[in-house]
Amino acid sequence: MKTLAGAICALALFAGNAQAQTVKDFLAQVMVKWTAPFEPFQLIDNIYYVGTDGIAVYLIKTSDGLILMDTGVPQSTGMIKEHIAKLGFKEADIKIILNSHAHFDHTGGFAEIKKDTGAQLIAGLRDKPLLESGTYPGDEKNTDIGFPPVKVDRTVTEGDKVTLGGTTLTAHATPGHSPGCTSWEMTVKDGSENREVLFFCSGTVALNRLVGNPTHAGIVDDYRSTYAKAKAMKIDVLLGPHPEVYGMQAKRAAMKDGAPNPFVKPGELAAYAATLEQDFDKQLAKQTAALQSGK
Repeated sequence: MKTLAGAICALALFAGNAQAQTVKDFLAQVMVKWTAPFEPFQLIDNIYYVGTDGIAVYLIKTSDGLILMDTGVPQSTGMIKEHIAKLGFKEADIKIILNSHAHFDHTGGFAEIKKDTGAQLIAGLRDKPLLESGTYPGDEKNTDIGFPPVKVDRTVTEGDKVTLGGTTLTAHATPGHSPGCTSWEMTVKDGSENREVLFFCSGTVALNRLVGNPTHAGIVDDYRSTYAKAKAMKIDVLLGPHPEVYGMQAKRAAMKDGAPNPFVKPGELAAYAATLEQDFDKQLAKQTAALQSGK
């Protein structure tokens, strides 16, 4: 639980210090880690990690080409391309780009990679306007957290499926962190076993306003529904948009030939969701009190 709690503290840093920091201050603190390199590797079966030390990006190999899950901030696009090549893959073979949520730290390379490859971009329905405008919900004029706009080719809602070369991912609507926040589930082989993998979108409060003038309509109910859904899911491998969500670095260091894959950890999602919900309750109470006091 220390890893999960640490992740929430890190990802909620700005939310807890909104009065003391500007967005630029926050970015100055996190950008070094978000853009630091991390050696790409095969995570499990046909899933590969090609992200940075602070932002997760995944590559999924299929018999008919590659699926890219998210990117990083715009400055990291070149590094992600290098990581793909280092693993022996070709950027030109990317056929589908999937998005977890339309925030600048996970969408910064979409426009460039889509232009390079002609890949189809697929995202949650409610995030389409954000991706196509390159803006943060509720703070559309803030260029510090903007990103290059990109055309969405297909939108998904709960239960929709995306298939390429025999690999199928199922979309799960998990709104709150963004309006169209989408978690993606797929099945992989782990030796002779089948494992359910979830690329969890996110459930932190982060920059979001929950009360008064909320970041998006229905945001509190959205978060509540996401926590309930996540706690009920039966997942063997939890992955997320930031490595600290699932202790990526420690698990990577623990990988050994012939040993059980440390990324297989049933129950981790439910535990993480419960911790997220506790933090959400604290943030909601804090923002409500601040609104009532006029601060």
